[in-house]
Amino acid sequence: MKKPPLLWLNILVFSITFAVAAIGTPLYIYFNGLSSALVITLIALFSWAGLSITAGYHRLWSHKTYDAHPVVRFVYALGGALALQNSVLHWASDHREHHKHVDHLDNDPYSISRGFWFAHIGWMLREYQEQRYEDYSNVKDLQKDPIVMWQHKHYLTLTLLMNIGLPLLIGLMVGEVLGALIIGGFLRLVLSHHTTFFINSLAHMWGKRPYTERNTARDNGILALLTFGEGYHNFHHIFAGDYRNGVRWYQYDPSKWLIGLLSWFGLATNLKRVNKFQIEKARLDMMWQRAQNKKAGFVERFEREYQHLTQQLKELNVKRKAWAQAKKEAIEDMAQVRELRAQYKSLKRSFRQQKRLFRRQLQIALA
Repeated sequence: MKKPPLLWLNILVFSITFAVAAIGTPLYIYFNGLSSALVITLIALFSWAGLSITAGYHRLWSHKTYDAHPVVRFVYALGGALALQNSVLHWASDHREHHKHVDHLDNDPYSISRGFWFAHIGWMLREYQEQRYEDYSNVKDLQKDPIVMWQHKHYLTLTLLMNIGLPLLIGLMVGEVLGALIIGGFLRLVLSHHTTFFINSLAHMWGKRPYTERNTARDNGILALLTFGEGYHNFHHIFAGDYRNGVRWYQYDPSKWLIGLLSWFGLATNLKRVNKFQIEKARLDMMWQRAQNKKAGFVERFEREYQHLTQQLKELNVKRKAWAQAKKEAIEDMAQVRELRAQYKSLKRSFRQQKRLFRRQLQIALA
């Protein structure tokens, strides 16, 4: 089958940014050291870009889990350009398709069914869904948002300003132009890309599924640390309309905390939460389903053990009868009698050991 055409712009962006970050960062640090200003720049820009994707692109625009003040939406739009993951309109369109067709081999834009590489980055290197590249029929609501459409129209200009212009400006302010460009620009961008991409790849492969097994999405606290709380992906895929991903109080979810903070200042409203009963019901349903599966596996395993013991008992009875018959008929060849007796005794010992093991396993399983 003919492969879709390569997207050379994407390939060049990913290749060049990675090469500059991988080679330029250690060289710059070796010759110039790493100042606190550059560390702060890296953390600040990484956080702005990351939270603009998680709290903005994802929870605000893709899933409409809350409403945000225009100032907040504007900051998210700039941060999304800084993250360089396409415009809000395009990102949300892809993401809604992902939720609609999750794990489908062809219809899910970044289906894990095609493997880690495809879900992580491969889906962006070829034009796999050319027919819907500019089909935004599933985001008509977002086309009514003037900030979304402004960012979409001027996306290329905004990405250049945010990813090159902003680091250069910071570099001029702190007196480290090259360092700010390499570390605040290229290194930060590579980190932003691949931590976000982990949600499409690793979060569908690594972790637990406490709420549903109808799809591959998993909860993973380590990924949550890297992605501003997006690692609780199993919860998200069953309750996508909740503004939280880390629903437990102790779960690390800075995006949830940011949205909550914005609501205190009146900058975020209409925060949507799934009913606690529904959440606990989903957890209980999964526990019950796993118990049933475990019970089925338990019954199947011990049925095999039982059949094996029954068969051993039949063989033991046959050997006992043969030995008794040999003695009764006083066969002259006593060697045959001794052989039958030895076979019976050996089989009897094996049966007793197997029976003790079976009982012990049964007691443990029923405890």
